Amino acid sequence: MKIRPATVGDAEAILAIYTPYVRNTAITFEYDVPEAGAFRSRMEETLKRYPYLVAEEEGRIVGYAYAGPFGKRAAYQHSAEMSIYLEGNCRQRGIGRQLYLEMEKRLLRQNVFNVYAGVTASDRKDDAFVTDASIRFHERMGYTKVGEYRLCGYKFGQWYSVIWLGKTLGDRPEKPEPFIPFPALEEYEEK
Repeated sequence: MKIRPATVGDAEAILAIYTPYVRNTAITFEYDVPEAGAFRSRMEETLKRYPYLVAEEEGRIVGYAYAGPFGKRAAYQHSAEMSIYLEGNCRQRGIGRQLYLEMEKRLLRQNVFNVYAGVTASDRKDDAFVTDASIRFHERMGYTKVGEYRLCGYKFGQWYSVIWLGKTLGDRPEKPEPFIPFPALEEYEEK
């Protein structure tokens, strides 16, 4: 398996992975699958500042992860929000772990010290649209619960909560260097 930065040329394959999550789960709160052009635009916007990574097996994309701003104000520049999606048959194989570890390394080089993930949660143990697998995954990756937006999302005729999990990637310096946008990262490392 290979982890590499995504390109907008990967948008179709990535959207194919994301589509079942929109149609069949409450993991994402989107109701409709995004149009290919809109999805490509989302990727372009993310890649201006943050990593977007894909996992490939035998040249085929089987999962992806990306980061984005945790907040819009300048003081949030050292924090990021993470998201990850895998093909259904690729779970429980360490692919998500590898994607997240690579993402965390890159974010730390960008001077991001705090990462957060918002995970859909249900009060129902037998919910057909979401399980606690994502919460367990994040906990295994060292994330801890930092908050909850109780019953804030409505999908498939049911209310869902969002559990926020967070992780510190490294020691926070007293005076951190500014955030380095992802496209400048390779250039920055060569200096």
